[in-house]
Formats: sequence, C-alpha cells, structure tokens
Amino acid sequence: MEQKLSLRKEADAKLKEFDIEAYTIGVKRRDKVFEIVGLLATFLVLLFLFAISVDLLIDGWVRIKDAKFYTSYPSRFPEEAGILSSWVGTLYVMLGAIFWAVVLGIPAGIYLEEYGGKGRLARIIEANISNLAAVPSIVYGLLALGVFVYRFKFGESVLTAGLTLGLLMLPVVVVATRESIRRIPRSIREAAYALGATRWETLFHHILPYSLGGIFTGLIIAASRAIGETAPLITVGALTFIAFLPPPPWEDFLGMLMSPFTVLPIQMYNWVSRPQEAFHTNAAAAGFILLVIALLMNSVAFYLRYKVRRKYQW
Repeated sequence: MEQKLSLRKEADAKLKEFDIEAYTIGVKRRDKVFEIVGLLATFLVLLFLFAISVDLLIDGWVRIKDAKFYTSYPSRFPEEAGILSSWVGTLYVMLGAIFWAVVLGIPAGIYLEEYGGKGRLARIIEANISNLAAVPSIVYGLLALGVFVYRFKFGESVLTAGLTLGLLMLPVVVVATRESIRRIPRSIREAAYALGATRWETLFHHILPYSLGGIFTGLIIAASRAIGETAPLITVGALTFIAFLPPPPWEDFLGMLMSPFTVLPIQMYNWVSRPQEAFHTNAAAAGFILLVIALLMNSVAFYLRYKVRRKYQW
C-alpha cells in the first residue's frame, strides 16, 4: 500500500514538472510544419502537371488549332497527318477497358469482401491481387497475346485491346471496391438486419450505394493509368499507321469489336521516332489532346462520384 502511494506521489510530481503549455505549442508547431510541407508538395505536383500541359500546348499549338488535324488520317507528310483514327481508337479501347474492369472487378471485389471469408485462402488471394497492381504492363501484354490473340483467336482487335487494358485495371478496381465496402460503418448493416433485410438486400440497397464514391475513385485512378499505356497494346498488335475507322457500333457492333486499331500513345511514339521536326510538333499536339481526353474522362467520373455522394450522404 505504501509502495502504491509513493508511486502515485512520484507520478504527481512528474506531472507538475511537465510543461503542458510548451508541449501544446510544440505539437501545434509540428502540425503547422507538416501542413506547409504538404501544401508545398501538392503545389509542386500541380506545377509539374501544369508545366507539361503548357509545354505541349505551346509546341503543338500550330496543329491543335487546325481542324484538319482531328479529321485526317496519319500521313507520311507531317502537315497533312492527323489523329482521327487514333483518338477514335483510344475512345473505343478505353470504353471497352472500363466496361471489362467494371463487369469483372466490382463483382470480384464484392465477393472477396462479403463472401470470401477471412481464412488463409482469402488472405493469399488478397495478397496476390494487391501484388498484381505492381506488375509491369508488358506482362499483361504478353498474357493477352497468348490468351486472347492466339488461344481465343480474337486477333489484333479493339476487343483484345479492351480486354488487355481491362486486365491492367482490374487489381486497382478490386482493391478499391474492397476498401470502399470495408469503410462503411457497421451500424448501417446492423440497422438493415434489424429491419429484416437479407444479406443481399443489405449489400445491394445500402452498402453498395454508400461505397460507390470510393469505387469510382479507384476506377478513375485505373483508367488514368491505362489510357497512356503503349507496351501491352504494341504487344497485342496495335498498328502505328491506320487509314480507316472501325465501323460504328450501332451499325456493326461485332465488326467494331474485331476491327484493327491504333491509339494516341502509339501514334505519338511513331511521330516522335521520326527525324522531321514537324512530326514532333504533331506528337506534342497529340499529347495535349490525350491529356484533354483523360481530363474529360476523369471529370465525368468525378461528377458521377459527386452526385452519388450527395445522394447517399451519411
């Protein structure tokens, strides 16, 4: 008893000696320093992106303001070359990639989080999916070449390119789906169960609507990475010179899927490898257009995420 009293007196004495005011000032100072460092880091990232955009805009302005640049096919004459086939191919391929990433990635994430359990097998699957996000893109290209081109005989087509980039996006979408579902408060589930909802009804009517914002964020990140990839598309046979467009999907959907394709990054690579300075100007203009397309896609996704969060605020 006496030992406890002595220890308490010693602790009280140390507490009296502790300068609470100085400690509080130190904590606030460290918080302020961290806030300034974070602000500077964000500013540098935005400045770097802005500098790249302005540099591409200045270098390629001659072709960017030319309407024929958007409606002409590639040509061996730089002043007549355009990006019609490449920007149309980029839109088709990215729409296909997003479709496959959503159709395969979101259900896989839901299953792994809600029905996959927490055993050893589930942990092994989770670790492998997380590691897939760091696999070099060329590996996905080799996988797609062996499976989609040679095994399934899809050929060097828009369908193959969409599936390839969809696979590239899958790990990010799966992980984002799982994390978005995991962060929903347990009280929402308990309230739904208390009102008699089944597990599926709870998931479909409550958990998924609240987690759509995070899922859209993962989809944005994955699509932003996929839209600039060249290595997997070159592997599966993307053309560097193509003077025709795939048929419109409302006229011949299957023909559009099986049509040869090219995309803006590959067209840029083709122009950059040419010695003429005029082709480099074309590449800069195409790079700026690629940034604009990525920005538009991200803007649509951000708008959808904003609408979902406004609708399902909690």
